[in-house]
Amino acid sequence: MKSTSDERVRIEMCSQHANYSSGVMRYAINYCGRIFKSFMIPGGVLELGPAEGVMTDFLFHHFPNDYTIVDGADFFVSSLQKRYPSMKCYRSLFEEFQPERTYENIILGHVLEHVEKPVQILKLCNRWLTEQGRILAAVPNSESVHRQVAVQMGLLESTKQLNATDLKNGHRRVYDKSTLEHDFLQAGLDIIKSGGYWMKPLSNAQIDKSWTKDMVESFLMIGEKYPEIAAEIYVIAEKTSHKNIIENKG
Repeated sequence: MKSTSDERVRIEMCSQHANYSSGVMRYAINYCGRIFKSFMIPGGVLELGPAEGVMTDFLFHHFPNDYTIVDGADFFVSSLQKRYPSMKCYRSLFEEFQPERTYENIILGHVLEHVEKPVQILKLCNRWLTEQGRILAAVPNSESVHRQVAVQMGLLESTKQLNATDLKNGHRRVYDKSTLEHDFLQAGLDIIKSGGYWMKPLSNAQIDKSWTKDMVESFLMIGEKYPEIAAEIYVIAEKTSHKNIIENKG
């Protein structure tokens, strides 16, 4: 197990290479934000690991009076504090963060694939939720069409293998739907909705070269129909004590 100082150095190094704010990734993150917004409840928002703040830019305008972010990278925290002076911004490892309150909504957008112990983080989030609160998390999907094609072409040995982009972004694992749901259940949470978005047949670089905005939007939407092979998957969860089943949309 790495020391906390090693982890801080690792996070700062990854922040220098992060590229979530350009090209097709911006469209995908905004689309995820729209999905999350449809499940969020009135009240406070705690966003863990906002990075450049693409989802923050979308969600903050819907929850401008009670929004908190926590990130381990000083660059990201400083940037968001300058953009949104009224936002509560903390530079901290998630494991060391000690909130003074609980939250109605906790956002984990592309976080669980980065952390050393995802179940531990989810257990902390469970404690930080109000009784009616919700955790909203999204991660890349190992069974995405483009990863399966990479295996077929011999570029990856398996869909779970970390590719060059994973390593550059500091990913420690690639989830599929079952492993993502398993971590939530291990953390003592009730899954009220899971799904996917973004049918992605090519790499980000290939898509950025030739796809129009309308093409990207259409493939993002089609991915909701086929979550098992979509590029991104998500889970909406609540405390086990709060039973509330939401019907699958579509």
